[in-house]
Amino acid sequence: MEVWGFRDVALWISFLTGFTMASYSEDQCSWRGSGLSQAVKNVEQVWLRCAEGSVEWLYPAGALRLTLSPRLQWSAMGPGESSRSPVSACIKPDQHWGGAQLYLERDGVLELLVGDETSEPSGPAHVRCFSAMPGERPALFLQATPHQDISRRIAAFHYELRGDWTAQPSVNTDPISSEGVCRPCNNTEILMAVCTSDFVVRGNIRSVDTDSHLKAAVIKVSATRVFRQKFALFPESGRLTRSGEIRTALLCGVRPGAGSFLFTGRVHFGEAWLGCAPRYKDFLKVYEQAKQSLTIPCTLIND
Repeated sequence: MEVWGFRDVALWISFLTGFTMASYSEDQCSWRGSGLSQAVKNVEQVWLRCAEGSVEWLYPAGALRLTLSPRLQWSAMGPGESSRSPVSACIKPDQHWGGAQLYLERDGVLELLVGDETSEPSGPAHVRCFSAMPGERPALFLQATPHQDISRRIAAFHYELRGDWTAQPSVNTDPISSEGVCRPCNNTEILMAVCTSDFVVRGNIRSVDTDSHLKAAVIKVSATRVFRQKFALFPESGRLTRSGEIRTALLCGVRPGAGSFLFTGRVHFGEAWLGCAPRYKDFLKVYEQAKQSLTIPCTLIND
């Protein structure tokens, strides 16, 4: 990891104060611009006001300072343990990233998130994640690297902010932290997952493959009932059938097995990641007991 010292940052911030300009994207979620219209010594200030979006910088020149300042309260981004729980921010660089370096700016130090293609010949390979406490406004510093030919260079990435993932205090390369990811959910967690997950699906495991790029297991699911889904994660694959893929950490050792499960989880950069996945008969038992005791946090559609 490359780290700039306080003196370097202080000098750079002093430089910024004389050469900055503010910019908002049209929807304040994403930004797209060109270095061709930007002075080489200019640093453009960009404010991103959403929990997810994208940045695309064509022909990078000069620098951008991107402040992540969503309109929603941090605690509204997911079912975190409390309003004082850290928020996870993840960056997914475009496969053809080039012409710039991306840093996380925090506490007077710049930490390298994504290097230029010249220093990473294979191109950006991983999602980068970091944590932020409620009230913080994480800033990303995007600096163009000098090249004689900038015509084919584009620095682009997607970002997500969520309050229900556990990120390491500093930069890591895991899409979702593996801490506790293989631990079975207790009854309370199962019921909350039904209420708060991006997808809730009843189905069977057809097969399990390996995504070596993400070091993840890919569970291929035949869905018999889709209670809820964010985006078209489980599209129709035939008459009255739906299928989709769910990822989880490879270290969990998921294997194909008989029986029906209730799959829940989160969408991460357009991909489904597994949360709680009890056998469906076990879920029904917990669900009915909670209904009878009036402790159920929510009900399924057409219950």
